[in-house]
Amino acid sequence: MCIDILEVGDGGAGGGVSLAGTWWGKEALALAEEVSASFDGDLKIYAFKATANLEIRVRIEKMSTRYGSPTIDDIEAYTIAYRAKLDDAESAGRIPKNVSLEVSSPGVERVIRVPDDLERFKERSMYVRYVMTSEDAATAQEGDGVFRLISYDVDLCECTWGIADVKINRQQTGKGRPLSKKQREWRLQTPFESLKLVRVYSEC
Repeated sequence: MCIDILEVGDGGAGGGVSLAGTWWGKEALALAEEVSASFDGDLKIYAFKATANLEIRVRIEKMSTRYGSPTIDDIEAYTIAYRAKLDDAESAGRIPKNVSLEVSSPGVERVIRVPDDLERFKERSMYVRYVMTSEDAATAQEGDGVFRLISYDVDLCECTWGIADVKINRQQTGKGRPLSKKQREWRLQTPFESLKLVRVYSEC
């Protein structure tokens, strides 16, 4: 399946934190977290990246909305508050001068954290990359696809997937045709630990 693969935890669209070995990155991250807390936890950090080129890129998510999408006003408010803290830190020598700042949303095809985000995004189609092992196979087999979440169990630490009703899957049955009965009934069970990447899938 020809779909771009994100790197989970890369500090960008894959979420997580990347400080790139900068001496000032931890300080900048701490300030970003202070700003997040000032919004009563409603604007949380989805991804944070500091680069050797004196750039800070923050992706924030709005916890009070269903899919975590902040508004333009949210992004502007966070940017103003964070920029003020960065300016103070620059003056005090805690971070370098002339650090640039970019604040944005997680993006349409954001990474889904398993199991934390499953309930929130359970009605969305998801691109899933996974690794499965079996007694018959000498090595682990990697697979991927665009699925819909049928169910998940946090006690058993596993998910059950079905094939999502999206164009890329319908094309396998022929142009203009719906999913076949075999596709509709197909199921895949994956332990949480076997999931290498789960993200929102968009046909846009």
